[in-house]
Amino acid sequence: MDDDELIARLAGGDESALRELFRRHAPWLAARLRTALPARDVEDVLQETFLAVWRSAGDYRPQGSAGGWLWVIARRQAAGWLRRHGRDASPVDTAALDDTAFDGALAAAGRAAARDPVEAVMARTDLAAALAVLGPEGSPEREVWRLLYVEDQPVAQVARQMGVPQGTVKSRAHRVRRLMRTALAGRAAQEEGL
Repeated sequence: MDDDELIARLAGGDESALRELFRRHAPWLAARLRTALPARDVEDVLQETFLAVWRSAGDYRPQGSAGGWLWVIARRQAAGWLRRHGRDASPVDTAALDDTAFDGALAAAGRAAARDPVEAVMARTDLAAALAVLGPEGSPEREVWRLLYVEDQPVAQVARQMGVPQGTVKSRAHRVRRLMRTALAGRAAQEEGL
């Protein structure tokens, strides 16, 4: 049974589907969360993540990978945990790129991170280098990325904060995804050539 079917069963109240999703995805989610959270707190955030998965299963739409959807939930839980504990949420900045638009490259990085700590560091380095294509801190694309993908703010709120129309935010978000996708693909091709 694939992940999409498990999530559909979970939406119908099947607790065994939640256990199976946890078995499949908790190891790599925990490995990725450890890059942003103290190790002692990863288990708590992981539990909060799967509780949110349970509550959100009915809203799941199989567009992209289920792993990407799970990571978005885990990332939000981690950012919320950091804020609630008075900590800087910036450790999830590079990890925050893994929204459904980046599923392929970043899900592979997550799987690699779960297998090898060196791969986890390399994946973070790749993401940081890809982030550099958005320009310096405070540039329009970098701000859209931070507000939409790191802070998970809605488009309308980002538009108000930046003082631009919502359409401009959407256009910049599209450009951000395109730039990041190209940069990540370029880094992957570069590594394969080594």
